[in-house]
Amino acid sequence: MLNKILNSKGGSGFRTVIAIFIIAGIVGLSFFILKDRQSPGKNATPAHDTPPVVKTEEPKSGIEKETDDFFDEKPAEKKGPGTTPKSEKERKILFYRNPMNPAISSPVAAKDEMGMDYIPVYEDEAQGGSGTGVSGMAPVVLSSQGIELSGVITAPAVSEGFVKTIRTVGQVLADETRVHRVQTRVSGWVEELFVNYQGRMVTKGTPLLSIYSPELVSSQEEFIGALEAHGKRDTAGTSEEKKYIRTLLDASTKRLKLFNVPDAFVKELERTKKVQRLITLEAPVSGFVTGKEVFTGQKVEPGMALFTLTDFSQIWVEADFYEYEAGELKTGQTAELFSSYDPGLSLKGKVTYIYPYLNTESRTLRARMEFSNEEMRLKPGMFVDVRLNLNMGESVVVPDSAVMYSGLRKIVFVNSGGGRFEPREVIVGARSNGKIQILSGVLEGDKVAVKANFLLDSESRLQAIIQGAVKGTDAKPDGGKK
Repeated sequence: MLNKILNSKGGSGFRTVIAIFIIAGIVGLSFFILKDRQSPGKNATPAHDTPPVVKTEEPKSGIEKETDDFFDEKPAEKKGPGTTPKSEKERKILFYRNPMNPAISSPVAAKDEMGMDYIPVYEDEAQGGSGTGVSGMAPVVLSSQGIELSGVITAPAVSEGFVKTIRTVGQVLADETRVHRVQTRVSGWVEELFVNYQGRMVTKGTPLLSIYSPELVSSQEEFIGALEAHGKRDTAGTSEEKKYIRTLLDASTKRLKLFNVPDAFVKELERTKKVQRLITLEAPVSGFVTGKEVFTGQKVEPGMALFTLTDFSQIWVEADFYEYEAGELKTGQTAELFSSYDPGLSLKGKVTYIYPYLNTESRTLRARMEFSNEEMRLKPGMFVDVRLNLNMGESVVVPDSAVMYSGLRKIVFVNSGGGRFEPREVIVGARSNGKIQILSGVLEGDKVAVKANFLLDSESRLQAIIQGAVKGTDAKPDGGKK
């Protein structure tokens, strides 16, 4: 029969056999499941006899125990041999406070609007008053474990000579007192330029240019004529004639000098008695040519600037200082100069001038300093670092991290012993190099908190609120509930 089904037309017989096998498998599987439920095996255990799985808590390590003690409402007290810890049943609960706003309290256990339980406040937590003179803050008492876990570190206040360092950025400028303009005092034409580009270094007496001037030619002729007349009348003639000729000679010589003719040229003219068509102008000072306004063949007039010579052997540095630093600036103070692009450069100079007005846009005051620049390592236009070390005298000094700025008040926490930290309001002075002056509020030798003082600040404010609520509880029959 199976052969007939398989050999049936169209292969429908094969599909029929497959369907029969699938149905038989489903029926057999269902029968096996039902039989297994009705007759469990010998090793099976009834479901209602299975014992529940109990999750055991592993013992806490020493660090976890210390952490739990630190975050308790009351730090764990040190226990001696033979003593037992005080149970919470023996601690008297004064009231319950809102976990989000300690100023809100209740005489009974309650929940806030977010469903959080109120925190109990015990009598031993609210003992004592602030006694610090700082409103809104109270002393904080920490155990040795609490100090270690919170990271509170103290440093002593010391009395020492305080030096305030002011740092700023300055710009190198040319010393205006060492800038010289070369001009001509006669009209004429430039015949030849000996210095024909900017930036060249010249020394005093270096030829700059030669000029032809009719005025200088006529002045030379007058000088030579007066010189010859003086030679003739030196052996003959009356005293009045000699005096008159001498006056003419002196006048012609003075005229040449007023025209800025070099002394060497006058001596050569006196020796040769020959008129020179061209006069050479020499550099009056040593320096760099920072300006050139003349060219070959150009006509020049009296008062016209031909060259600008600048001596860079001494330079100015002008720097801006903030308003709070302006009152400490004085002329004559020592300034130090450094350069980020030349680490080996270190120069010392003086504050020579402080401008009498303030820059209204940047709210800064400008000061001028002078530095020697013999090696020419500084160039005008450069930016340099300037440092002023100001001696502020002997004073009490603490690390600047000890001072907390709270609005108009400045607070430090002083360790008075036994893990007790008292907030104190102080008046501070100058601040520099990680230290700050204390003008009042802290004495020499006091130990002030320099780290984790923000934790002390928050705990101090919380304790002040709790103590204020305790006083309100004593005065109000409803326990101060708001």
